Amino acid sequence: MELGLYTFADVNPNPSRSKGAEGAERLKHLIEEIELADQVGLDVFGLGEHHRPDYAASAPAAILAAAAVKTKNIRLTSAVTVLSSDDPVRVFQQFSTLDLLSNGRAEIMAGRGSFIESFPLFGYNLEDYDQLFEEKLDLLLALRDSEVVEWK
Repeated sequence: MELGLYTFADVNPNPSRSKGAEGAERLKHLIEEIELADQVGLDVFGLGEHHRPDYAASAPAAILAAAAVKTKNIRLTSAVTVLSSDDPVRVFQQFSTLDLLSNGRAEIMAGRGSFIESFPLFGYNLEDYDQLFEEKLDLLLALRDSEVVEWK
């Protein structure tokens, strides 16, 4: 059995504070949480991607990369990477970089996302929800399996 934690890095927006200061504080605490999870021997820490003002993790791979250099054993994963509205090549490159920084501890949990705000944000039509995920997952898996990929 494996034990782990996951979070969406939620914040409680406070109108009396700047969003930047609040976000910076939440990310600092998040890195500390991941370090502690590693120190107590948990197996995995997952960080979910969101593009909303009440969550601080719009770039999980970058946050997990910061945690990678401060941890030793814990596996670092997205929980979830919203693949439907992302570029599979960029996801692959970002998590490959995370994997190098963490000495092989990176994982991708790819999904469609239960919140839909990323679709219009990145110029996608929600009517293409299923097709986008299938096409992008196929490309991500092809990138994982082969160094050279041709894609249309």
